Amino acid sequence: MTGISRQSLRSVRPDRNDGVMGSLSASAALQLPVRLRGIQLGRPVDLLLETDTWNALGFVVRCRDRSQRFLPLAAAQTTEDEIRVGSALMLLEDVGFYRARGTSYRSLLGGEVQRSGRSAGRLRDLVLANGEVTELELDRGGANGVVRVPAPGLVVVPSRASAA
Repeated sequence: MTGISRQSLRSVRPDRNDGVMGSLSASAALQLPVRLRGIQLGRPVDLLLETDTWNALGFVVRCRDRSQRFLPLAAAQTTEDEIRVGSALMLLEDVGFYRARGTSYRSLLGGEVQRSGRSAGRLRDLVLANGEVTELELDRGGANGVVRVPAPGLVVVPSRASAA
């Protein structure tokens, strides 16, 4: 291959642990800037999920030009300070396509969480690890307060309509 270095072909996924977070709450991830080699491209405004398998699909990012784009989770590397991308081309234009295939994290916030048809509480946040939702943070109200429970087997009834 002439003109293309092996380094430029490497995935944005790390070979080693260089500040990459093991797990992160969805609300914390939405506070991080999206950057390419230190240059801020935008900020995530939502996280799209596949709730049957509890996998994160990617972020809806509001870019500096005020447009919204979709950033697949597989094309990003989340650290404690930023969401890194290897190329600005990873910010895809057809957000509607991805919204139609996923569920908005923001639409689920405050929604009733159910297990086997019984209420388990209201959704406050999600915990992500390697692209998978591992736990749901629930508000059970009163003395029960806030708890984290494993995501498999849980269903969230959205509190509001998705922006899809």
